[in-house]
Amino acid sequence: MRFLKTKERPRISRSIQEAREKGDLSENAEYDAAKEAQGLLEARIAKMETTVSRARLVDEKQVDPEKAYILSNVRVKNHGTGAEQTFQLVSAAEADIRTGKISVTSPVGKALLGKAPGDIIEVDVPAGKVKMEVLEISR
Repeated sequence: MRFLKTKERPRISRSIQEAREKGDLSENAEYDAAKEAQGLLEARIAKMETTVSRARLVDEKQVDPEKAYILSNVRVKNHGTGAEQTFQLVSAAEADIRTGKISVTSPVGKALLGKAPGDIIEVDVPAGKVKMEVLEISR
């Protein structure tokens, strides 16, 4: 974020100034492109600032290692199919189902939070209701 504020912002400001110096802004593609880049940069900075302002530090000593929390790897067994899967519980921004990372705000992620091995959850998913058993939790 510091790079964006100290390097990119001034670079884009210079681009805007250079484009202004070229004359008529109504037909100046460089000016339009620089203004668009500035808007995108400011949106990106704002999003990062919001993320940082909402971040919370978690004291690992206060977290029960036997229960599922954010960044836990949770191995579950689907009672309907018998299949086992391992999920890592992550923030919505990091979620990627292809790599097994599910958001703690997703239906399955919410249902797994605070659960321990042996617990059984039932989750409504687009395909219907799924019943799963928590087999193992690791960090």
